Amino acid sequence: MSIKKIFSIGLLVFVPFSIAAENLEWGVMPVFVTSALAIIPLAIWLSTATEEIAVVTGPSVGGLLNAVFGNATELIIALVALKAGLLDIVKASITGSIMSNLLLAMGLSMFLGGLRYKEQEFKPIVARVNGSSMTLAAIAIILPSMAFFASGQVETAAVEKLSIVVAIVLISVYAMTLFFSLKTHNYLYEVGIVELEEEHGEHKPNLWLWIGVLTISTLAVAYESEIFVGVVEEATKGLGLTPLFTGVILLPMVGGAAEYVTAVGVALKIIWIFPSRLPWDQACWWRC
Repeated sequence: MSIKKIFSIGLLVFVPFSIAAENLEWGVMPVFVTSALAIIPLAIWLSTATEEIAVVTGPSVGGLLNAVFGNATELIIALVALKAGLLDIVKASITGSIMSNLLLAMGLSMFLGGLRYKEQEFKPIVARVNGSSMTLAAIAIILPSMAFFASGQVETAAVEKLSIVVAIVLISVYAMTLFFSLKTHNYLYEVGIVELEEEHGEHKPNLWLWIGVLTISTLAVAYESEIFVGVVEEATKGLGLTPLFTGVILLPMVGGAAEYVTAVGVALKIIWIFPSRLPWDQACWWRC
């Protein structure tokens, strides 16, 4: 059993603890800590389920599932926080998600992957495509704020309308990027498919089992997120944390745990994609 599965199974114990802490009124801090720890394994199982389903359904459907559910945890937490009126935390969490993926996830992958292998490779074309989308997203996030601060006479309603237009553009670009990666240029993303096929070999996962895991994980994440967001403001104030720190650091680390584990796992399995570039005995050791 892999470290990822042991880690995800072990932390599931916090799911009943968080429910008990909420219903038995153990206090704000126990609810805050247990619900945050409970979200992490659920996010990992959600991510694992999408990967397993992708092996059975193929690259197109699997890629779409990964695109939809890959960020489901962060999206659910943001929607629950938005419903609770924690607007500042939600806005900060968007910036925090970008920074955590750029710095923490990529840094961990480079560092841990570099400890195992002297050289790591990636497809430059994929990096360029993703880099262009990320640049556009960063500009879009900054644009309403620039319009507001550049002219003190701009009304809040006008900035809100601009934000809506920017959001529509970003959603459209996201949809076109999915069409690019899943349909017109899906051959550029074949590395991930090779890695999944090598990991599972000839064994095909049970589709209905993993659909059930995906459904249960999504519902459980939604439930735990509601518990977590319900006490996050009071708990962070008790710890002396600002909404900016909570949104930029805390929420992305909780919601993006599955992404970090997956990114590091792929970095450590890069030998499966380029086995001929290492000595035979080392390649055999890793496959065994």
